[in-house]
Amino acid sequence: MLAGLCEPSDRDSVSVPASWSGAFLTHLQWETSDEPVEGSARGFCPIGDAGARQARLADARADIQALEDRFIAAVKAKDVDAIMKVYVPDQTLFVFDVVPPRQYVGAAAYRKDWQEFLGIFPGPITFEVSDLDIIAGDDLAYSHSIQRVAGTDKKGKKLDVTVRVTDVYKKIAGNWLVIHEHVSVPVDLDTGKPDLSSKP
Repeated sequence: MLAGLCEPSDRDSVSVPASWSGAFLTHLQWETSDEPVEGSARGFCPIGDAGARQARLADARADIQALEDRFIAAVKAKDVDAIMKVYVPDQTLFVFDVVPPRQYVGAAAYRKDWQEFLGIFPGPITFEVSDLDIIAGDDLAYSHSIQRVAGTDKKGKKLDVTVRVTDVYKKIAGNWLVIHEHVSVPVDLDTGKPDLSSKP
């Protein structure tokens, strides 16, 4: 039994039963191939190649998990420079944060947002990430998680906010970086009030 689709670099012919011929094999060939299919199914990989791809994707998820671990440590330390190393360092970064304005375009704009947010807390903060789910491809990936931050502001008021976060990652020069982030909280449409505890 053949399993899994090959990567473009793996598009080699695979022997198939002689009964697999005609229109069926033509249907199996890669759409980008203009070569006739005769006795082979192009674009399909044997089980070993599918397993190799699964291993690559597992490595990608592990790399992104490590990126998120560094992010958590950076936020706890209130280290903006370390935080921004998680994100693509140019104008392609696009963020919807939970606070105005509607969007942040570019790493410089989002750095300022982080500086202003962390500046609220003169002392240490609590930062937790839960329910992190990472779905990875070869050079694009995304995750969603629940993130909680708590601390005491400059006026002595305790703040405790839980948000929903979705991140999109791109593998650039061998490194995974966030290229898009969306931070949100549920809103009660009857009262217009946000649910800052983001309850399930």
